[in-house]
Amino acid sequence: MNKRRHPDWLKVPLRGGKNFTEIKNILRNAKLKTICEEAKCPNISECFNNGTAVFLILGDICTRNCRYCNVKHGIPIGINLNESYEVAESVKKLKLNYVVITSVTRDDLYDGGAEIFYKTVKEIRKLNDQCKIEVLIPDFSGNIKSLKKIIKSRPDVINHNIEVCERLFNTIRPEGNYNTSLSLLNNIKRIDRNIKTKSGFMVGLGENKREIVKTMKDLYENNVDYLIIGQYLQPTIHHTEIIRYYTPKEFNEFKKFGENLGFKNVESGPLVRSSYHAERAIN
Repeated sequence: MNKRRHPDWLKVPLRGGKNFTEIKNILRNAKLKTICEEAKCPNISECFNNGTAVFLILGDICTRNCRYCNVKHGIPIGINLNESYEVAESVKKLKLNYVVITSVTRDDLYDGGAEIFYKTVKEIRKLNDQCKIEVLIPDFSGNIKSLKKIIKSRPDVINHNIEVCERLFNTIRPEGNYNTSLSLLNNIKRIDRNIKTKSGFMVGLGENKREIVKTMKDLYENNVDYLIIGQYLQPTIHHTEIIRYYTPKEFNEFKKFGENLGFKNVESGPLVRSSYHAERAIN
């Protein structure tokens, strides 16, 4: 099978830089995971060098099997009860000014892992009170108590990615639910209107522009402040194939449409991912 060639506008910058190397070494010594590495994010060097990192808590095995995701799936093995402190210590050592805490989906845990999210945010605040904190959370299967626990930890931003347009959920995110994700996002503001909310999705999986517009409208109508749109890139031959590459011009059109809808910030581009320029959006 011939490897599909990406368009020229999808060229990824070479990895490197002082901060990149330093962060990699500290993470390796602390035996901590980042979604930047696990998901093979194309912007890892840029984010690391800008003082932003996305920590992956609750292990590296997801209980779900989304067709686009490169994170391992299966049966997780317990949790690290010291993880919250270890992440906070690493954030301090790295002198990060913006940190994103995310996790695999843990349907095997009674609260989906909300308690560990809560402790991690609190520990970071103790050691790094100037660092902005974003949590990128799973849907917790719609568990409102888990969501309230997250909100109680007082992160600066709560992010939950819708990931794909509604029609594609059954095939791309078979264990997720479009309306459950929208309700979670809406409930954040209903519980605490002062917390900033964020969501994003990928294009290139077979959706059409009408569906893209609908997804953007659905997110805005459910009180999302910040929007992220990026090109889907197939991690391996075993994942869902790329149906279409959108051009930089089309991504700019999505950005303008989102801004006109009323989103406070829209990051839209071929290589844009969830944490891309995250530190700039809330400043």
